[in-house]
Amino acid sequence: MEKTDLKVTFAGGPVTIVGNKIKEGDKAPEFTALNSDLKPVKLSEFEGKVKIIVVYPSIDTGVCAKQNRLFNQEASNLKDTVVLSISCDLPFAQKRFCGAEGLDNILTLSDHKDLDFGAKYGFVIEELRLLTRGTVIIDKKGTVKYVEYVPEITDEPNYDKALEVAKGLA
Repeated sequence: MEKTDLKVTFAGGPVTIVGNKIKEGDKAPEFTALNSDLKPVKLSEFEGKVKIIVVYPSIDTGVCAKQNRLFNQEASNLKDTVVLSISCDLPFAQKRFCGAEGLDNILTLSDHKDLDFGAKYGFVIEELRLLTRGTVIIDKKGTVKYVEYVPEITDEPNYDKALEVAKGLA
């Protein structure tokens, strides 16, 4: 995978982000990831909906858990929108977390097997084989309308900006 020019740190130390860095205006690349039943899910299955892709390193960390709780809460207020929560966690861990937290407005997807999402969207942390933190919003026609690669992985994404963009598309 090709290295991006993103400057991202993890707990203050630099990490290398690899894959195809996307930008606003790009056609959203098709990707496949696994749902909690180990079934492949493709981005194209959500055609005609606004797609919020919540990207994070591991569901078992405080910031990642908060990120998922917030987007789960907001998802119920968004018309014609699906929230795809994606990491390299195993589907079992994602399912356990969502069950314990009562999160049922997001769809968790695991990129652990092929890193298909991470490679096509430029979110792979080379040193850790995890995804870096960020948000991608895709409109109903499949165009990327918002991308955030959070510069410090332990920081939260810009929820307000992402939700503003998503609400404007619904």
